[in-house]
Amino acid sequence: MAFYLVSAVPKQDLMEELGSRLAEDEFVGLRPFGKTVSHALKNARLRRDGVAVWEEEDYCDPPLAQERAAVLDTYFDDIRVEAVSEGDVWAKIEPLPRLFPEFEA
Repeated sequence: MAFYLVSAVPKQDLMEELGSRLAEDEFVGLRPFGKTVSHALKNARLRRDGVAVWEEEDYCDPPLAQERAAVLDTYFDDIRVEAVSEGDVWAKIEPLPRLFPEFEA
């Protein structure tokens, strides 16, 4: 199992669309990664520099290949991944504002 810190520049003109699609759980049915990418994006945070960050579990080589092709490349630019231990990212980014505040529990 591999976990990554993902950082990406949101395409601002498409964030409302992405939020709507996440609210409708449109990506959940994508196999094998739909539930994971949906959870990650709903909980993504926004750094002061405007870059979105989240933790993602992935098994692809290269990392996030399927997620990028199906979802991420449409909505984000400059996607970067860094290997981390599970849970490390969420603990560090939790205080940051949410990319999609409407998903706050």
